[in-house]
Amino acid sequence: MQPQLKSKVRCADREVGEVSKVIMDPLSFEVSHLVVSMNGEGERQVPMGAVLTVTDDVVQLRSSSSEILCMPPFTREDYVTLHEVEIPGLERHVHVNPGEVLVPFPALERNVKRRAFFAKLTYATGLFIGLPLVFPVLKFLMKPMYASLDNRWLKIGNIGKVKGDDVGVQFQYKRKVKEAYLPEAEIEKNVWLVKATSSVLEKVYQGKDLEFRDAAGRPVWTNKKDMPYLAFSGKCPHLGCAFKWRKHKVLGQVFLCPCHLSIYDASGKVLDGPAPRPLDLLPIQVSASGEVQIIDMEFKAGTKSQTRIV
Repeated sequence: MQPQLKSKVRCADREVGEVSKVIMDPLSFEVSHLVVSMNGEGERQVPMGAVLTVTDDVVQLRSSSSEILCMPPFTREDYVTLHEVEIPGLERHVHVNPGEVLVPFPALERNVKRRAFFAKLTYATGLFIGLPLVFPVLKFLMKPMYASLDNRWLKIGNIGKVKGDDVGVQFQYKRKVKEAYLPEAEIEKNVWLVKATSSVLEKVYQGKDLEFRDAAGRPVWTNKKDMPYLAFSGKCPHLGCAFKWRKHKVLGQVFLCPCHLSIYDASGKVLDGPAPRPLDLLPIQVSASGEVQIIDMEFKAGTKSQTRIV
């Protein structure tokens, strides 16, 4: 039986608090630790090996209260919730009441077991991501049915929304699309902007302007190497999931893809996880009044090289 959130926690000598969170092992799909709120003395991370018995509303520990107080304090930023990650099959193994069910946040100092987790996770999700990847393939095979790539500029907002340097800021916008014989539809999309410092710009452009070309190889636009604003497609290059900007305990502020835990820095460089390439840059221009325009491009997911599909 899995411990329930809000269950009373008793040690060998006294009651010490209640279960506030549950930590799952993403490899075994088992509860690995309980987070115990210690009645005003902070939270402690207690391994399941210290648990003697579990009932509907009480968790009995083998240890004394003094031993529990010596266990590691719980650090929230070391973990992400099940709502922030998508690990196939994990939720079927969770039988606790609604609340914070956590899995470890990836760190750079990952051991072999953690690397194996990412490998297994990638293989396991292959079965689940086949259908989304069919669409680009069909689109390629049915290319005559589609119009040429759309290189129109789209207004997405004002640059005044970006307040700091090397910080990811999300812009949301709508655009109309038409695929094959389907009726035209309006979809919501997003792009991430970064006001980049010179060091970040150097990592992105490596001293050279970046040219974008259409399907025929004709130049469409050139991002200048000294233009301080970067625009990244809102889709992770791994499998096309939406990513977020959040704080990492070692790396500071990073882009995190919650689907399979790829991590990128402000330049879009892959720091960790299964992503095969950096975040996809988009053509961007900013007017004198601060209005931002982009060309909405999409690239095939899961490949080291960029292949534009939209």
